Amino acid sequence: MCRHLAYLGPEEPLGRLLVTPPHGLYRQSWAPRRQRYGTVNADGFGVGWYAPGDPVPARYRRAGPIWADQSFADLARVVRTTALLAAVRDATLSGADAEAAAAPFASGPWLFSHNGAVKGWPRSLAPLTETLPAADLLAMEARNDSAFVWALVLARLRAGDEEGQALADTVLEVAEAAPGSRLNLLLTNGESIAATAWGDTLWYLASPGRSTVVASEPYDDDPHWQEVPDRTLLAASGTDVLLTPLKEPSTEPPKEPRT
Repeated sequence: MCRHLAYLGPEEPLGRLLVTPPHGLYRQSWAPRRQRYGTVNADGFGVGWYAPGDPVPARYRRAGPIWADQSFADLARVVRTTALLAAVRDATLSGADAEAAAAPFASGPWLFSHNGAVKGWPRSLAPLTETLPAADLLAMEARNDSAFVWALVLARLRAGDEEGQALADTVLEVAEAAPGSRLNLLLTNGESIAATAWGDTLWYLASPGRSTVVASEPYDDDPHWQEVPDRTLLAASGTDVLLTPLKEPSTEPPKEPRT
């Protein structure tokens, strides 16, 4: 369980997107307004952002609560970007890995976050390990469900899938293996945003032709925030937002072929 946010638009200081809003991600770490599971997101945080001319994002992650990190307050005041992904974490299971378990996860141009929990982790997804190369499993940053879901998404991206397709197929695969999982995924490459609403809240604020924010919950009371329906894939650029329904995996056994 966590809260996360992605932004595309004109250059802004990190703090104006994460700290300054009255109900921004900074405040959501201790007082989220719409979080359905858990109450405090104090098990780590992270932000990834893109610098002009560099397609590979920078990251700043810590194992503790965002409000206790004075270095981040300074960084957020002066670092500016046109694209970011940030998250505050409420760990599903306590354990090791420290900041390595905090989103955003990253590879190449991509930043990724998972808001939710995989039902029955880790046993429920054990069969899916066979779909990944051994090197990908050994390279996982952390030993939690979010890191494994990221490995599944990343394998699809490396195989050439578009961002939205990679998220949708991963959600359906995990939901089939572990029914009852909450799988709000968020992905950006610095030029577009893909996200899923699957078991928790997701909202977006779009200023067509200017900026797009996709977040677990609104960071202010602007009436233009739109809620994303559950079981939906969101694909956004700086100019538009597209919503596509996702179909729940069938739980019925396959029918016997006719003879």
